[in-house]
This record gives sequence, C-alpha cells and structure tokens, in this order.
Amino acid sequence: MQIRVLDGLDPVDAAARLAPLGHLTFLDSARDGGLGRYAYAAADPFGIFSVRGGRCFWDGERLDEPFVPALKARLAAFRQERLADLPPFQGGAAGFLAYDLARAFERLPPPAAGAGAVPEAVLPFYDVVLAFDLAAPRAFLVSTGWPETDPALRERRAGQRAETFLDRLRQPAPPTRGNPAIASDAWVADFPRDDYLALVRRTIDYILAGDIFQACLAQRFEAPLPPGFDGWAFYRRLRSVNAAPFGAWLDYGEVKVASSSPERFLRLDRGHVETRPIKGTAPRSADPQEDAALAAALAVSEKDRAENLMIVDLLRNDLSRVCRPGSVLEPALCALESYANVHHLVSTVTGELEAGRDAVDLIAATFPGGSISGAPKIRAMEIIAELERNARGVFCGAIGFIGFSGDMDLNIAIRTVTLAGGKAVVQAGGGITMLSDPPAEHEETMVKARRIFEAFAGSATGEAA
Repeated sequence: MQIRVLDGLDPVDAAARLAPLGHLTFLDSARDGGLGRYAYAAADPFGIFSVRGGRCFWDGERLDEPFVPALKARLAAFRQERLADLPPFQGGAAGFLAYDLARAFERLPPPAAGAGAVPEAVLPFYDVVLAFDLAAPRAFLVSTGWPETDPALRERRAGQRAETFLDRLRQPAPPTRGNPAIASDAWVADFPRDDYLALVRRTIDYILAGDIFQACLAQRFEAPLPPGFDGWAFYRRLRSVNAAPFGAWLDYGEVKVASSSPERFLRLDRGHVETRPIKGTAPRSADPQEDAALAAALAVSEKDRAENLMIVDLLRNDLSRVCRPGSVLEPALCALESYANVHHLVSTVTGELEAGRDAVDLIAATFPGGSISGAPKIRAMEIIAELERNARGVFCGAIGFIGFSGDMDLNIAIRTVTLAGGKAVVQAGGGITMLSDPPAEHEETMVKARRIFEAFAGSATGEAA
C-alpha cells in the first residue's frame, strides 16, 4: 500500500478530475460538523459486484452464490488492515444497495411495476481512494495495489496506480455544462393528491386492524431529462441547496445517482456499530421566530416522538441479531437536528458486533433501514409493496462504502435522485401512524421533494449557489 498526502485539494474539484476514469463514486459531505468529517472520491475500479434480478455478478459474469456469501468472498479476497490516522475508507467496495435488495434477505412480494429498472446493487471495488479529512483539512491518496496478491507485484502496482491518479489530478477538470431548468410542472406524480390521501387512510386502517404499528409510505415523481443533461452540474446544485452530511454522486454510465441524505443507516468502525434513524419532520421557515416555533413543536410532538421510539425499538432488535448481548444502547433519543429545509428528530442506537460477524452480516440483519420501512418491518414492507406498487429502486436503500478493512459507512438513500432511461426520478415519503393526518402527511412529502425540484429548476448555469 502506498499513501500520498495532498494539501489544498477541494473534494468537488478532485472528483470532477477523476470522473473521466469512469465509474466515479463521490461520497460527499456538504454540511459542516462531526457527522460530515470525511469525503471520498474513487474511480476506475478493478472489479464490479452487482445484483440484478436476484442474481449476483462479478464483472458481468454470474456467480453461483447468493448475495451474502458472494459479497463476503469477494471482500475477503482483498482483506487488509486499516491504517491509523487516515480516514476509514482505504480501499474497498463503494456504491449503492437498492431498497429492492431486501428480497435477498426476506420473502417479500415483488412490486407491481418498475422491477429491474435499476440493479438491486452496484458495488465497484476500488484499489485507489482519494480520502479527505475535512476537519484537518487534508487529502490522502491511498493506493492498495489490489487485485495483485504477490507482495512485490502488489507494491509495484500500488505505485503505478498512485502515479496514474496523481497525473489525473494534475489535469484540468472537464468543463461543467449548463443545464436547462426543469420546471416544477414537468414533474408527474404516480398518485394524484386525493389518491395519496386514500393510501394514507388505508395504511391507518392496517394499523387499526393490528397489522402494523407504523409504515413509511412514499410517492414518486418523474420528469424527462433534456438532451445532454449534465448530472454532475445538477449534483453540484443539489449539494448547495440541500447541504447534507451523507451526500453522494454515483456515475455508473446508464445509471447515475445524486443523494443529499441527512441520515446515517449503518456505521461499523472497528467493531462498533452505530445507526441514526430519523423519524419526525417539520418544515423550516425563513422567519427566525416561526422557525424556532416549528422546531419546538416538533420536539414535543407526541405523534413524532412515538414514531421515532417505535423505530428505535425495531433497530435495537435488528442490531441484537448480530451484536454482543447487552451491548445495544441508545445514547440519544429524539434529538432535534435542523437541515436546509426541514427539522428532524434523530435518535442514535449503538452496539458492539459479535465475534465472527462482519459488515455483510450486519447488512443482512438490518436492511433496509427500519426508519424507511416500518414496524413490524416485514409486514410493513408487504403493505408498502401493495400500496406504492412501483419498485423503489435506489430510494430508501443505502449508499456508501464497505472497506477491505471491514469498516463500513452507509447512508439511508433519502433526498435522492436517480437519473436513468432519459428521466429523473424523485421520491419522498413519511412515516404513517395511527395519529397521522392524511393532508399533513401529503404536505410532508411535498416539503421534502420541493427542495430537490428547486435544484432542478435552478441548475441552468451548472454552478453551485
């Protein structure tokens, strides 16, 4: 392994310079604070693990094993120790796990429409990672030398690859083209407002009948992309209007993903597990007094706090499947956090991974996150499939990295856009409980979606604003 220390490097600019190498993964933080300490840019993977139609593939060739053993085997082949004093991701798999990957772990009904529109997972394997410690600030080019296994050949490859990436970083970034704005009336919802209100009422009926306690119901919006639309320019705009600690830009050719997520799904750091479920949302106001009042009302909302605590209980149960007995704790419950356009209630649940378990076991025990499915999880997901009808794709799945060291950090893919097939897809949802008010639930989804629509409407210059 070889390390190069780089000063004065901007993550966004560096990601743009690496993009021509192909299969760019940019794990970004556009929001100051401890949660957003690190950012990563990687390109030109030496292999790609993917899942399509329930089958696993390595570089396009079908694998015989199901998801868990197949991914475990690929990661184990490149196992390495984590170096101290560097950001945690030092080579490994990074990309997305779509919500629909849940069928790899549970028996669930297929969606009525949209299955296969995007893969269930795309995880490029990167031997070179540009890692940013934003608190320092400092960047590290980490070149592992994989997939060579002979020590001498691996060291030689690490040096050659480091020089290739350094040369790429010396080149000018490709120009960012301007984008024609996509007007707000171009977005078509899969449900008219009255139909969505009926779905909320149907979900409440399921709750009153005792099927579930809560479900996260979402709606979907689509708009055609203008010819030559520059996804990178759009992402730059999105990160400026909706700054978030767990952002991402993934450019995988036919499928591109832009995420400005505020929510961590799973972090695994030297055996320590953390999840930070968000449940409870209120809009923000430009008026400081009104904004403070909205935050205060959310903090004491009986409905939102109950919803949050239900999901905390679910996640405690999920983590207990793979964590040491007695190690699962809740150091923070219903803490108020404020973002660009919303206030949220956020809890923190932690645990210590059981000996013999790894990141893939942790995913299998918890995916998808309880905050975007419901409780009980399996029945809630069955109801979601029935009512939403469309496959969710990347939305409500996870984006992040699984390192060759065994460490992992994944977001919940909310406030996330998929660009594929000549169209943009935006989804937004909220948790439905017995106390939910259907018009208020519809408005919550619109509050979340409008910020993303604003990024499309304001992306004409391609510049951050």
